[in-house]
Amino acid sequence: QVQVAESGGGLVQPGGSLRLSCAASGSIFSRSAAAWYRQAPGKQREFVALMTLTGTTNYADSVKGRFTISRDNSEKTVYLQMNSLKPEDTAVYLCNVYGIGFSYWGQGTQVSVSS
Repeated sequence: QVQVAESGGGLVQPGGSLRLSCAASGSIFSRSAAAWYRQAPGKQREFVALMTLTGTTNYADSVKGRFTISRDNSEKTVYLQMNSLKPEDTAVYLCNVYGIGFSYWGQGTQVSVSS
């Protein structure tokens, strides 16, 4: 059974930084792309960033230049470095590890940006 677990969320002041981690168990990571999504209260889940197997990245316009996605295949972990955080970045951040014929989600980690 594949498990995906996010960590690293918390409360941070505007302008601050956080690094989220997404660890995937099992052997799928080496053949997976990975993406981060977020969902704020009362809003639909929205795409944040993705990284393909070949390292190609894509970002939502709202986070370009502030967020960076990366992966460590030896650790089976995907990271989301978030800088210059804004109150509107407040949400539950979810990781999606996916490939041909599979897609796994974590439970999410809460990020709150407030003074």
